[in-house]
Amino acid sequence: MRKLRTYAFILVYYCRFHQTSLIYLFEGHEVNHLQADVGIVMGSSSDWNVMQHAASILRDFDVSYENLIISAHRTPDKMFDYAQTAYARGLKCIIAGAGGAAHLPGMLAAKTTLPVLGVPVTSRHLQGIDSLLSIVQMPKGIPVATFAIGEAGAANAALFAIALLSIEDRLLAQRLDQFRQDQADSVAAMTLPQET
Repeated sequence: MRKLRTYAFILVYYCRFHQTSLIYLFEGHEVNHLQADVGIVMGSSSDWNVMQHAASILRDFDVSYENLIISAHRTPDKMFDYAQTAYARGLKCIIAGAGGAAHLPGMLAAKTTLPVLGVPVTSRHLQGIDSLLSIVQMPKGIPVATFAIGEAGAANAALFAIALLSIEDRLLAQRLDQFRQDQADSVAAMTLPQET
């Protein structure tokens, strides 16, 4: 019993020190570094095909992130807990992707004052137009920054998160400037095929 109490104390201390909760420790979601700056959440595993593009860009810029599945409709308590504890756990913003009746970004925004970046995921029936309208049409007072449908939206949401973080990180700002310059250089180097 004494040993069990000791382990419990260590576990609680670990969670407090690393600003996480027991829920997140045991649910096994991916954390890229001990304390994440950006949260990437999505409604189901099928959304990962799109949301992985946000994770890839954050990795390229060495920005710490966590990613997990939270369904606004099937796991609402988990969603509320995630949003309400995000600031205390050190997150600076949340990238939320969802398809169909895409309420996840808006409901997260309703429960946190952190910036929420919404990514509409392509749906089977309406090609993501339903997702886009669900995310973009928020009531006054609860903003969600909404991006393009699909991969481009996920990538741009990550770049937007990096831009937010770069306000207080000079090195990250320089890397973002270089990224933009590299894009410009690649366009300048493009040529058209010779006409025959």
